[in-house]
Amino acid sequence: MADERPSPLSVWVEAARPRTLPASLAPVLVGTAAGAGNDAHRYGGFSHLSVTRFALVVVVALAVQIAVNYANDYFDGVRGVDTVQRAGPRRAVASGLVTPRAMQIAIGIAMTVAAGAGLALAAMVSWWLLLIGAAAFVALLGYSGGPRPYASAGLGELFVFLFFGLVATLGSSYVQHARLPATAWIAAIATGVLAVAILVVNNLRDVPTDAIAGKRTLAVRIGEARTRQLFVGAIGLGLGLAVIGEPVAAQSAWPLLAVLALPLAREPIAAVRGGGVGRALIPALGGAGRLELAVSLLLATGLLVR
Repeated sequence: MADERPSPLSVWVEAARPRTLPASLAPVLVGTAAGAGNDAHRYGGFSHLSVTRFALVVVVALAVQIAVNYANDYFDGVRGVDTVQRAGPRRAVASGLVTPRAMQIAIGIAMTVAAGAGLALAAMVSWWLLLIGAAAFVALLGYSGGPRPYASAGLGELFVFLFFGLVATLGSSYVQHARLPATAWIAAIATGVLAVAILVVNNLRDVPTDAIAGKRTLAVRIGEARTRQLFVGAIGLGLGLAVIGEPVAAQSAWPLLAVLALPLAREPIAAVRGGGVGRALIPALGGAGRLELAVSLLLATGLLVR
């Protein structure tokens, strides 16, 4: 029977790693809503929220996330980090489904889309945003690329917290409201640590193959037992900030809607605490992504209607 190759579109979608995309959408949603309650007193409602700015931020966030994933696929593929023994989803370059040159072009396209949307946003809000965009590009290429990839230095979680937590959430709040209220800061930390949890469980799954390939992620450095504790701690901190810290900062009970997301934490925590390894942790990765997105959606709703 002939070997069936996946369609080109499905290969690129798979390489974009859809399970990780909530990490880019979540901070945009909650950051956009964070200052709306206070602004409503000045504007008499929510009509001042700019749909155009929101759409541009979404494009930037998704394009940067996809560029990160493509870059990781490319650099780990050409450096031999990804092998057939890898427990996670197949990588496009390492499996031979995409040539390294084609992946380089895809990275460039994703970065161009992000740059175009970012440039339009900077023209509307402030040219200082271009500095943040430049920093994001350096970070996405430096994760797995360059002479000293920071993912191999155990710094991946720190950069995820900074860019997919603080920068994305606070930036989304600023472009809408030109201010950074306490609600935005609490939301930024909450989404940041939940995004870190996604990376933690991803790296936990890859500990054996990363260690052999010499990729010294934080999970490899601290070991599986402590990585599992870190995952549970990140989930707990993120949820605690969402359901306790955000209502206090907003001086409203509406952000307590985030409590409805708590049941989604059960499956990923059970998989990680139960000693799951390899492919058994793939559902935990998707579960952590769904949890972050649900928390952000509920927080955003609560902040908008407060």
